[in-house]
Amino acid sequence: MTSIQLIDALLDGAEPKRRIDSVPSDDEALDAYSTVVTTVAERVLPSVASLRVSRRLRGGYQAYGAGSAVAITPDGFLVTSAHVVEDASRGLASLTDGREFDFEVVGRDPLSDLAVVRTGGADLEAVSLGNADRLRVGQLVVALGNPLGLAGSVTAGVVSALGRSFTTSNGRQARMVENVIQTDAALNPGNSGGALVDGRGRMVGVNTAVAGVGLGLAIPINDTTRRIVAALMREGRFRRAYVGIAGGRRPLPPRVTRSLDRSAGLEVVEVVPGSPAARAGLRREDLVVDVDGVPVADAGDLQRLMVDEAIGRPLRVRVFRGGELLDLTVVPAELPG
Repeated sequence: MTSIQLIDALLDGAEPKRRIDSVPSDDEALDAYSTVVTTVAERVLPSVASLRVSRRLRGGYQAYGAGSAVAITPDGFLVTSAHVVEDASRGLASLTDGREFDFEVVGRDPLSDLAVVRTGGADLEAVSLGNADRLRVGQLVVALGNPLGLAGSVTAGVVSALGRSFTTSNGRQARMVENVIQTDAALNPGNSGGALVDGRGRMVGVNTAVAGVGLGLAIPINDTTRRIVAALMREGRFRRAYVGIAGGRRPLPPRVTRSLDRSAGLEVVEVVPGSPAARAGLRREDLVVDVDGVPVADAGDLQRLMVDEAIGRPLRVRVFRGGELLDLTVVPAELPG
């Protein structure tokens, strides 16, 4: 009679069965990925709050909304998304330790989709801020917030793309937020205003939108957004300069490319009547090549120069028109709030 052997007995050098009492502990079973995510969650979740807001509508009706926020100072300042607290001035913030505080909206900037609120409570666990400019595609990130009203939710993924643009509006003007972070960490309604953090627990973004299945967007934390948040904390608003043109990238003629050592400029397709650009003599079809010596190739380049320090300061603008380079002087005005 032929003996039958189990297949695992035929494996050369097969290991003996592990005794039940030798099964690794939970701590031992955690791989490097899980260890990073659990460590980050333990460190950052105490800084994440759930926001509940109410808005008064026409006819006396009220609408209720929810979102997330992240403590950035121990004395009660939290950052969130501007659209979370749109048309609201107050609300209730709940922390993962069970504490609840009334909050007031200190300032919001719809054109960056950032807002700052402040609670009356002290001894908040402030998050550590990072720098999104140092992120790399494929880097591990963790999203923390309160999606669908589920407090203290954590999802993990990677930075799936950098340099995305996100269109925001304050009802009168629209603006492109540059260098938005794209991640595949799952985001859902309610995650807006929550933290996107790196593997060391440093906040590198404010979750803002779901761009599609498996795609989320976060406003980056960098020098620009730190300046916006600081202005909101200090003044309740962020001042921007504007010149009053609309346009897009256009290749420069070969002769200009050789002389300037650059390949593109900003083509003016519209000049707002009565704007600083109109007063300076800018025209449709002008190609803006630099502003105060800084190369300009698209609308984003110009937008980055329109900081509050530029308001009222004469700027030298070089344009290519009719086969020659011209120097114009533009004095930016403050963008209406």
